[in-house]
Amino acid sequence: MSEAAAPTIHEPSEKEIRLVIGASSAGTIFEWYDFFIYGTLFYIIGPVFFPSGNETLEILLVWATFAIGFGFRPVGAILFGYLGDKLGRKYTFLVTVTLMGIATAGVGLIPSYATIGVAAPIIVILLRILQGLALGGEYGGAAIYVAEHAKSDKRGFYTSFIQASVAGGFVLSIAVVILCRLLIPEDDFIAWGWRVPFLLSIILLGISLWMRLKLNESPVFKAMKESGQTAGNPFVESFTYPGNKKRIFIVLFGVTGVLTTIWYTAFFSGLSFLRGPMRVDDGLVEMILLIAGLVSMGFYIVVGKWSDTVGRKKPIIIGALLTLAALFPIFWAMGSLANPGLAQAAKDNPVVVAGRECVTDPFAELFDRTQTPCGTVLETLTANGVAYSVNDAEELGLTVGGQAVAIEDSWLEDGDARRDGILAALTKQGFDFSKQTPPIGSVLGIIGLLLILGALSALTYGSVAALLSEMFPPKIRYSSMSIPYHIGAGYLGGFLPLIAGFIVARSGDVYAGLWYTWVVVAIGVAVAWWGLPDGPPRDFEENA
Repeated sequence: MSEAAAPTIHEPSEKEIRLVIGASSAGTIFEWYDFFIYGTLFYIIGPVFFPSGNETLEILLVWATFAIGFGFRPVGAILFGYLGDKLGRKYTFLVTVTLMGIATAGVGLIPSYATIGVAAPIIVILLRILQGLALGGEYGGAAIYVAEHAKSDKRGFYTSFIQASVAGGFVLSIAVVILCRLLIPEDDFIAWGWRVPFLLSIILLGISLWMRLKLNESPVFKAMKESGQTAGNPFVESFTYPGNKKRIFIVLFGVTGVLTTIWYTAFFSGLSFLRGPMRVDDGLVEMILLIAGLVSMGFYIVVGKWSDTVGRKKPIIIGALLTLAALFPIFWAMGSLANPGLAQAAKDNPVVVAGRECVTDPFAELFDRTQTPCGTVLETLTANGVAYSVNDAEELGLTVGGQAVAIEDSWLEDGDARRDGILAALTKQGFDFSKQTPPIGSVLGIIGLLLILGALSALTYGSVAALLSEMFPPKIRYSSMSIPYHIGAGYLGGFLPLIAGFIVARSGDVYAGLWYTWVVVAIGVAVAWWGLPDGPPRDFEENA
């Protein structure tokens, strides 16, 4: 495309490149920290803002609010993509990081539901919307800014630091929580200390703005601006530019759908799986995820550099295919290492529930629906990671290892009484519901399994910033890559914890939620195989 090649583009020095990568990556880490700290503290946020007396419902409501933020990412992509293509890369992502920092700190200032009632969750939702809008503009801006400073033979390597920064935001959120736990007594942390990680966003915002204000505008954008080649309406042109609709489709389903579901399964599903049904000690879970996430950051850089040689398609296809083969075995192995007694107890003393309409309705209380007596029993078992089978019967019944458990009337009215009664009966039959601290060998095994998931995530994610920058023309690049990326990440990935949690709650199988990831990745690998360009990396004008 001669139109794109005409402007003279400044060649940045190595010192400029280092500043660009450092400032962009640090800002991305801080911004993703702001977004992820909410998910990291999901188990505290639920009772504070969504109290219901039903642990499963509280967690689902937290993940629903988490998903709302993701749901607004495409809107942010459209808004800030337009600004980024019209006004410039630098100033646009200065706005996004400011918006994110203010919204995150705001969550730490909201009074609890017990203090201001329904206004509390409403304010949380509004702040999550602002976070989603900000994040919709952040990734595209940072990724393009670095990509447009890089030569094609190093673009994968340089932009991989942005990809690693996403994992870095998660790692930072875990590290801050661990530090706060060490400095604040546990009861105080549950009562008010959890707010500190949110309020720290103000400090991180200041650092991020200071670093990014030192940057110059992208040389590609400056050249386009000087030659008058910027887009008239980037949003419209993203869908009218020749071949762009196909590229957007490929990015949405063949790239973003794959990478985002694998990423959230590796980190957030791993976090909630270990802390929830596997009942591993909270502090130990955080330390495991910290180590696994920190080491995994290096994988993204290795893959990004590798893609400069073999191309962007090969790592994505390899990572997706390996995920389809290994996803369920990895989580089965993780469960057996984290809490082997739970699975063995269920095998030795199978739990059987009998009754009418034996299905769970996780949102029954929210929508004022009546949960069946059998459904309430199943819900309690599922929330505590207990596998069971169901028989149709006229009378409600529960047996453990063939021995009947007397179901008291109070269990059907009082969720706490039901939980305590059922768990006490199961404990007598060998089930252990105490917090688990696996032996060091098992802990190392869990870390190893999470590192495998981290490597699979890196294969499908490490080269993506370079790939997307190369797929779209410069004058509409910010909009064209941000829109499909954030639709995919916002809906296919952001709704993963909620959808997977709902599947588990309905099925009673703690592993059933993984099917959502498996199906999205299976569809994505087919689209990627068909649509992504083969061979070494190529700039847009060579590939259009």
